[in-house]
Amino acid sequence: MGPINELWEILTLVTVVVLGGLALLVALVRGRGGDTATLDRDGRTAGDGSEGDVLVEEPPAPSGEVENRGGGVAVEEPEAPTPTLERPDSARGRLQRLRARLARSNTAIGQALLSLLSRGGLDEQAWEDVEDTLLASDLGVEATQELVDSLRTRVKVEGTSDVQQVRQWLYDDLLRLVDPSLDRRIAASRSAEHPAVILVVGVNGTGKTTTVGKLGRVLVAEDKDVLFGAADTFRAAAADQLQTWGERVGVPTVRSHTEGADPASVAYDAVRGGVEAEVDVVLVDTAGRLHTKRGLMDELGKIKRVVEKVAPVGEVLLVLDATTGQNGMRQAEEFAKEVAITGIVLTKMDGTAKGGIVVNVQRKLGVPVKLIGLGEGPDDLAPFDPEAFVGAIVG
Repeated sequence: MGPINELWEILTLVTVVVLGGLALLVALVRGRGGDTATLDRDGRTAGDGSEGDVLVEEPPAPSGEVENRGGGVAVEEPEAPTPTLERPDSARGRLQRLRARLARSNTAIGQALLSLLSRGGLDEQAWEDVEDTLLASDLGVEATQELVDSLRTRVKVEGTSDVQQVRQWLYDDLLRLVDPSLDRRIAASRSAEHPAVILVVGVNGTGKTTTVGKLGRVLVAEDKDVLFGAADTFRAAAADQLQTWGERVGVPTVRSHTEGADPASVAYDAVRGGVEAEVDVVLVDTAGRLHTKRGLMDELGKIKRVVEKVAPVGEVLLVLDATTGQNGMRQAEEFAKEVAITGIVLTKMDGTAKGGIVVNVQRKLGVPVKLIGLGEGPDDLAPFDPEAFVGAIVG
């Protein structure tokens, strides 16, 4: 039995050694790896972020709370204050508030005309000077001749050079040319099915994007629910600028973050978004374009056609720089050929004596001036008021 006892002793020793080795191995693994390794959804081990590993991120802490890693109660962060939205000035009182500025900008016309017309015994040279003054104000040849003929007849028949009487004649004739009977309302009323859609067009440098932002403020002041469409995709700054205008008064902006994106697509998305959100008005800004660039002018027609697959375009506003004179008139005529212009916005009327362009552009296009820009302030865009405008010129 001696050999058998020796065999049992050897087996026992081997068993003890094996068990001890396994225990040591487990201890080493726990010391190096810590807790059991986490598996991702494919059963792979989540590693340290090196190539080939899949990182499993922890879910973010709930909004407004900060994780307390010490094991205590979570501490709630104070919420950021809600930004205060600006409340734009009411559109109804703007032109009256800006009337003095308008008078300063156009008073040269009235003073020159009154000085000439109140002379005793007006001769041909005096009437030529009257014509020159009116032409310099961009009134246009036809309107100038019509106004001069009317004044000459009145002066001849009445035989007076009284300044107050002449001022009244001048006021009456200019007001007739400006035509207060034209409908200058902005088509900004929502229908039962869709929002009003306003397309804003113009050449580079007329202040078009700024005008869209300011018009948005006019509509917000009238308690309209507005949405901007940044379809000027050629300048990234244009979309940023429009979005900034909107954020100040709580107006959202639909835009593309890809420079050179299809403007018709952006305009379409804006109008579709306006339909879904049931807003009152969608204001679509378009890229400035030279009236001589045929391809870009054709693009305007495309934008309008694409938008009208969602909702009709009720208003196409052409933004004109009041200081451009006859060049501005040529621009206006080319834009009118491409899209049906429904109204004019005259910018940069402050600091100039170019008020006659109001009459000229209305005659050429057969559409009214609906808005006038009189300064750089955010609320320096006002509905055009013929009586106040002519009164400011005549003084």
